[in-house]
Amino acid sequence: MTDNKKIVKRNVKDSVFTNLFQDTKYIVELYKALHPEADYVTEDMIEIVTLKNILTDSLYNDLGFMMDKRLIVLVEAQSTWTANIIIRGLMYLVQTYQDYIEKEELNIYSSKKLEIPKPELYVIYTGDKKVEEKEISLSEEYFGGDETALDVRVKVITESREGDIINQYVMFTHILNDRVKEYGRTKKAIDETIKICKDRNILKEYLSNHESEVHDIMFSLYDDEQIQKAMMRDARKEGIKEGEMRGIDAMIANLRNMGVSEEMLRNAANMSQSQRS
Repeated sequence: MTDNKKIVKRNVKDSVFTNLFQDTKYIVELYKALHPEADYVTEDMIEIVTLKNILTDSLYNDLGFMMDKRLIVLVEAQSTWTANIIIRGLMYLVQTYQDYIEKEELNIYSSKKLEIPKPELYVIYTGDKKVEEKEISLSEEYFGGDETALDVRVKVITESREGDIINQYVMFTHILNDRVKEYGRTKKAIDETIKICKDRNILKEYLSNHESEVHDIMFSLYDDEQIQKAMMRDARKEGIKEGEMRGIDAMIANLRNMGVSEEMLRNAANMSQSQRS
């Protein structure tokens, strides 16, 4: 396989997002983009609390950080729109609080009220669907706006001030989309994306200083879609062999946790249904 035919990873934009914000320098820029009034923030005030994908089925998110132990900010980057980001955000938040309480050795059974960081949840949406909402909530999306024992609110970002780190990331994804449409999921599409971004001063410092890392992320000899299809076929055969169709259902659940597209999941579900009929 030649370099020009290397397949671009399906989750390339999310991978670049998580890699970019492993550096607290860029997290400071992100926080200032979210809170323009906070010009006092420095790197030593930031602590990364992103949930890590250590086990295959473990909970993990794109970015979580704590600002001066007073504020927890969870940010997800999505190219496919789904209201389920609210539920995922809730799960990420609960796990992050649990980790914080354990780390700080806080006693939730104490009569003394605990001091915990205030939460903020965001989704940076870069897909093609036109999204008008600036905020989505658990109550509005799932319970018709009824007052319930719990509500979760996620701020939706589709654009930002020109030149800030959010705007640069969104522009990066748009340029990548255009190049992929023109050249397919190839090395040329990635080379052109990086060149254009550097020329336009879009994530220029990051792309220049981490270019080898970016290439490692963005170029893959493995076609993720083919891998996913192979996993579905293998699980289907194994389920049939053992007479246990629950194997396919469990596989679908695992693939959903891994971020497989809903279209592919529907195909897997259809495969499962056809075996039951």
